[in-house]
Amino acid sequence: MDQSGIAERGRRGRSGGGAAARRAARTGGGVEAERFITRNVPNFEILNAEAIEIIEANAETVLEEIGVVFADNAPALELWRQAGADVRGDRVHIPRGLARQLCATAPASFTQHARNPERNVEIGGRNLVLAPVYGPPFVRDLAGGRRYATIEDFRNFVKLGHMSKWLHHSGGTVCEPTDVAVNKRHLDMLFAHMTLTDKPFMGSVTEPSRAQDSVDMCRILFGEGFVNDNAVMTSLININSPLTFDATMMGALEVYARSGQACIISPFIVGGAMAPVSVAGTLTQVLAEVLAGVAYSQLVRPGAPVIFGAFVTSIDMNSGAPTFGTPEASLILYGAGQLARRLGLPFRSGGGLCGSKLPDAQAAYETAHTLNAALLGGVNFMLHACGWLEGGLVASYEKYVLDADQLGVLHRLAQGVPVDEGAQAMDALREVGPGGHFLGCAHTQAHFKTAFWRSQVLDYKPFETWDEEGARDSQALAAARVTRMLADYEAPALDPAIHEALRDFVARKKAEQPDAFV
Repeated sequence: MDQSGIAERGRRGRSGGGAAARRAARTGGGVEAERFITRNVPNFEILNAEAIEIIEANAETVLEEIGVVFADNAPALELWRQAGADVRGDRVHIPRGLARQLCATAPASFTQHARNPERNVEIGGRNLVLAPVYGPPFVRDLAGGRRYATIEDFRNFVKLGHMSKWLHHSGGTVCEPTDVAVNKRHLDMLFAHMTLTDKPFMGSVTEPSRAQDSVDMCRILFGEGFVNDNAVMTSLININSPLTFDATMMGALEVYARSGQACIISPFIVGGAMAPVSVAGTLTQVLAEVLAGVAYSQLVRPGAPVIFGAFVTSIDMNSGAPTFGTPEASLILYGAGQLARRLGLPFRSGGGLCGSKLPDAQAAYETAHTLNAALLGGVNFMLHACGWLEGGLVASYEKYVLDADQLGVLHRLAQGVPVDEGAQAMDALREVGPGGHFLGCAHTQAHFKTAFWRSQVLDYKPFETWDEEGARDSQALAAARVTRMLADYEAPALDPAIHEALRDFVARKKAEQPDAFV
């Protein structure tokens, strides 16, 4: 069956993008999933007015005087030339104000649709969407240790994401399945996201044709008309910092922007190596790179949804290794959030980042610092929210469920402090009075089930019980939870015609070219 026939079958099965999704919502296996976070707490703003003015002015100077490189991309250079930029070779010098003017057509927020409408996410404003780790070539678990990731690992992580209450998004390359050919693995990964979960997901960016495959598969899943009018993917476009936009990533951006699909325009910066060692200098570079990238997306298609990305860490000056959870990284996150809001763009940063080799105390400390900074810094889309280990080289099963559990803390903190009549608890104070206790009072009985957040992984039992059950540490508790979650997993319903059409598309695309592992 040719591509048009597959797409037509998908459109018929989908009934215009809604019927199958509504059926999936009714038959989703009873998996509990919380809605994306809407903050009722203020953003923490680290930069005063003078600092913002300096950084914004310096970023414009970088774009005008130093310029940015669009490597091996003649059409991009021509678009910039037509827009009024000074193009010298492959370097684009952008006049003051031009990039910011072009960015003005990007939406301040947008909906990313899932095949189950109850799982749709709103990216921007006061919202925070949580997505898992992205990109590691290795995985680790308690039983097998550290090893290269396989497609079976990938499917397991998608299943864990589907089962995770606090996670809103299935992510993208949750791990890199090294047992599948490089030029074909994106098809298997997309198929897993589309069939094993009904949460939203990300598209492929490793080659423009793979981005197009992502769009074509979404047209089967959602219906062509629905995809033409709605964002159904959010994809990660990394800038090759400093100040370089390579043809591969820009080619993927062009595919998604033309199709109306969302892109995260994200510098990939290790401070001291790919950016200055100072916070203000790094923020200047981040802003310049994002301005150029977002502006280019709007040259491709005005109004295309984009996210202001900032993945920034520092470097250990003794070993050269990247470090995570540092105060400088938090300061940059806070500042970048302010700059994104001034541009009127959704903001991506944060995650459960750490440099530890194991899901241990170092991992917990560094992860907690980054998660809290992301909540307070106004992040709208958090990639790497769970599962990240060893500086992003490893996706850890145990850390995935530990982190996903702790994301519930962010949900609770974001609620702020309610002061409705029930929260005021005056009836409890009157009932108990001086010298009493609140365990049995009516207010406690009415609210105790939801009053306190409670971990679904960590141990709160008395010492004797904990000891009798094997004195398990956090990693062992998490391993047991992974086993339970995978055993309890049920795939969400999907129209069989759509499932078959997706499978046919994957098989046909794989048959068109030989395997390539580089």
